[in-house]
Amino acid sequence: MPFVKRKTAGWIRKAHRYLGIFLGIQFLMWTISGIYFSWTDIDEIHGDHFRKAHVHPVAFSNLEGISALLPDEQVESLQLKDIAGEPYYWINENKLIHARSGEQKQEVSEEEAVKIADKYMLDNLKIESVERIISTGDHHEYRSGRLPAFVINYKSPENIKAYVSTVDGTFRSVRHRDWRWFDFLWMTHTMDYDTRDDFNTTILRAFSLLGLITVLSGFILWFISSPTMMKVFGKTGKRKVKR
Repeated sequence: MPFVKRKTAGWIRKAHRYLGIFLGIQFLMWTISGIYFSWTDIDEIHGDHFRKAHVHPVAFSNLEGISALLPDEQVESLQLKDIAGEPYYWINENKLIHARSGEQKQEVSEEEAVKIADKYMLDNLKIESVERIISTGDHHEYRSGRLPAFVINYKSPENIKAYVSTVDGTFRSVRHRDWRWFDFLWMTHTMDYDTRDDFNTTILRAFSLLGLITVLSGFILWFISSPTMMKVFGKTGKRKVKR
C-alpha cells in the first residue's frame, strides 16, 4: 500500500489548484489592500493635512438661558454652536435656537456653510463650487452623514470636498482622492460591498473558510509529496524505526 493513494493525492491536488484559481483574485486584493493600509498615514486619509491644525473656539457673551428662550421645552441634550459667528443652541438633536433672540433656525444657508468650512479648511484652498445634497446612496462618500448637507468643492488635483450639515451646521468630513482609494480597497478587504463596515458578511466568512482549506491542502500536498516524509514513513505507510 503506498504512502497515500494516487487517486487521493490527485483529488487533493485538483482541489488545491481550483481553489487557488477561484480565490486567487480575492487573495490578491487582500494583499494589495493590506500593503496600501500599512503604507498610508490614516490622518492623511482623513484629510487632516487639508485642515487647519488648530481651530480656536469662539467665545460668546450676553446669551439667554434656555428656560428664558423656551420655557416649555424639555431639554435632554444641549450644545452651544458657532454658526458663521453667531451663537446657537442645538437642542435635543433637532432644534437650532439663536442663543440671544430665541429664533429657531430651520436650515444653515449656503453662505453660512462656506464660512463654517473656511473655519476648518486651509486658507490656500480655493472654492470651485457649492452644492446641496438631500440624499446619498450606500456607496456615496458621505453615506453616513446627516442630511441635507452642503458639499464644498475645492480646486485641487486631489478633488477635495468638505461636507457641512445644513441641519445643525456641523463640519462633518473631508473627502479626497486618497480617501476614495482607501474606501475602495477597504471594501475589497472586508468584502462588504454595501456599507463597508460589516465584518460578518456571509461572503467574507465563506472566503475565509475556503482560504483556510486552500492553505491546509497546500500543507497536505507538501507532506504527501515530500521525499523526506516518504523516507520516514516508507511505502507501507508505517513509520520506520531505526534499530
